[in-house]
Amino acid sequence: MRTVKSDKIKWLYIKEPNADDILTIQKQFNLHPLVVEEFSTPTLRPKAAEYDGCLYLAIHIPLFDTDNRTTYPAEIDIVVCDGTLITAHDKDIYQLTEFFEALKKDKKKRDFYMGNSVGSLLHYIIEMLLESCFPKLDHISQKLDQIEDEIFAGHEKEMVFEISLVKRDVLNFRRTMKPQKTVFESLAFKDYKFIDSSLKPYYQDLTGTNVRIWNTLESNKETIESLEATNNSLLSNKLDMTMKVLTIFSAVLLPLTVYSNILAMSASIPFGNNPNGFWIHMSIMLVLGLITITVFKIKKWL
Repeated sequence: MRTVKSDKIKWLYIKEPNADDILTIQKQFNLHPLVVEEFSTPTLRPKAAEYDGCLYLAIHIPLFDTDNRTTYPAEIDIVVCDGTLITAHDKDIYQLTEFFEALKKDKKKRDFYMGNSVGSLLHYIIEMLLESCFPKLDHISQKLDQIEDEIFAGHEKEMVFEISLVKRDVLNFRRTMKPQKTVFESLAFKDYKFIDSSLKPYYQDLTGTNVRIWNTLESNKETIESLEATNNSLLSNKLDMTMKVLTIFSAVLLPLTVYSNILAMSASIPFGNNPNGFWIHMSIMLVLGLITITVFKIKKWL
């Protein structure tokens, strides 16, 4: 548990809270048992609830797993008390850590971000976390551009797996961000004790930021689905061309195979005693192949 203070407010920063941390803040701030329970167990859905003496928030921020190349949600538990903000999270959210360290080291930043109220600091934290989503969205957009270039460069087969990865990334991103809307709207429109009414326009702006993120995700979803359809169409066309070539090859060989099987019968073979018999039969087979190809061209199958 770490702390940063200004003249007006205090921020308790807890990374990977243990039983002692939870017990300490429970005694120090007399937290409601339901809040303590929320700190102890993962919250699957975002939440905003006001209890006696505090406001509890549970929000999820999308983080990127470089090993598995996908987005996953990281939960942040937030408690707003009178003059105190408490944040707790299990996973490493480097944006939040860097923001806390900046306030810890720089008095000017501390005075700027922590010079008004707890509600104001909460707004800055949520705004910073939402803004951190845009570089991730830019990365997805760049990946979509790369996939598009590779598809039309003739690498459709290699792009099947890449498209699946991006689709999963966009899906997990959407799954993380969509439920947040109700939390931000509640902060903007409900009258919470520990959030000044003068801050409502700023929280409404957070709702707008969330909408921009969601619109970008919708655009990325439509783009990757279109690219997948295009990639599948090109793959199918390539497969059709391959099957067409193999079919024509088999059709051309069919009369030659029949002719050679006839010659393999035990009956006497025409030109069997002729010294040029082999070349005569090869010429006949060549003529049969040319006739088959000519018929295909007349029928416009080639």
